Amino acid sequence: MKIKLLMAGLLGLVSATTFAQKGELNTAKSEYEKYEGLRGTPLAKASLTTARTSIDKAAANEKTATLPLTYALKGAIYSTYANQDTVAATSLPLFTAAEEALKKAKELDTKGENKQLIETGNLNLAQYQLTKGVAEYGSGKYDLAYKSFDYYRTILPEDTNAIYYTGLSAANSKNYPAAISNYTKLVTTKFSKVQGVYLDLSSVYLLNADTANALKAVTEGVAKFPNNAELRKREIEISLQTGKEKEVLEKIQTALAADPKNKTLYYYAGLTYSQTAEALGRDQAKAKDAATKAKLQASKVENYNKAAEMYKKALEIDPNYFEANLNLGYVIINPAIDDYNAANKLPANKQKEYDAAIAKAKAQFEAAKPYLLKAADLNPKSVDALTNLRTYYLGVKDDANATKIKAQLDAIK
Repeated sequence: MKIKLLMAGLLGLVSATTFAQKGELNTAKSEYEKYEGLRGTPLAKASLTTARTSIDKAAANEKTATLPLTYALKGAIYSTYANQDTVAATSLPLFTAAEEALKKAKELDTKGENKQLIETGNLNLAQYQLTKGVAEYGSGKYDLAYKSFDYYRTILPEDTNAIYYTGLSAANSKNYPAAISNYTKLVTTKFSKVQGVYLDLSSVYLLNADTANALKAVTEGVAKFPNNAELRKREIEISLQTGKEKEVLEKIQTALAADPKNKTLYYYAGLTYSQTAEALGRDQAKAKDAATKAKLQASKVENYNKAAEMYKKALEIDPNYFEANLNLGYVIINPAIDDYNAANKLPANKQKEYDAAIAKAKAQFEAAKPYLLKAADLNPKSVDALTNLRTYYLGVKDDANATKIKAQLDAIK
């Protein structure tokens, strides 16, 4: 009988010990729940401290250490502490412990009884990495920021901010494939800044030397947001780079119909004609017979004239538009240079033709002068503006001013 009583006493002791440890687990759970309810109040800290003390005891006891609830609570509590600790040296061990506990909790919780706790813990981990990524990005550590934001995105794969931050940091760290992947995902969402993402995506494709997909991306953006001037301009820029002058002119006309007061669109129309003229000039230089050269020259001048019309329309909207002044001066003076050079190649017995050609060239030089001067005035450090202006002075044989501009150019270079 005494033996039975003794055994009963031992069993009672074991049961009491097990209950005590489960009691710690229950305390940890109830105190963490209380903390969640009191979050933001002075009483919350005391509940979180009690929850941590209890979960540490439960995790140290072999009877409760391997329970899914223990791991889930530890992950939630420790991840909360990690977020509250602003010192990396002490917060990172808390984050690591929470991460390991949550991973184990998910593995063991086959019935999903602790799903909410695990999700809470993982959201805390995501917040930790978000905060860490913002600090790293602000310090210019884009490669580290990318890893932090990507961790955040992995936990919240449909969060548009998570996708955006990951793509942005990837682009800045020159991880172009990762940037493209995230931006491509983002443009399929309802992200508030999706129009800008199309621009970013096209930029990353260009940085990755993929003009075909850059054009494809921005064209898709224009189709979705036809009134976005920045997307229109980007589409035009890339189209010009890929030699699609006819296609881009059609796009510009469509854009101008929607936005007839857009000076930049007129500028790009002028640029398209300018580049077409330049291409004709290169073909002309390669041509063998005089007839072909003459035909190409006529087409080149025609395109320069069309470019001038577009630049003038841009200047009607904004007379101080530097690029339009610069390019307008150039497209007017370029045919003048051709006439001037052609005149000087005439034989001595062609005096009449020479005089006519020089007079024509001089008139064109003078027509270009106001725009050349305006461009140099708007940007006195522009090598292009000063070079064009010097060309004018050389063309009208104003050696004094040509020498003066040469000195300005030398000072810049």
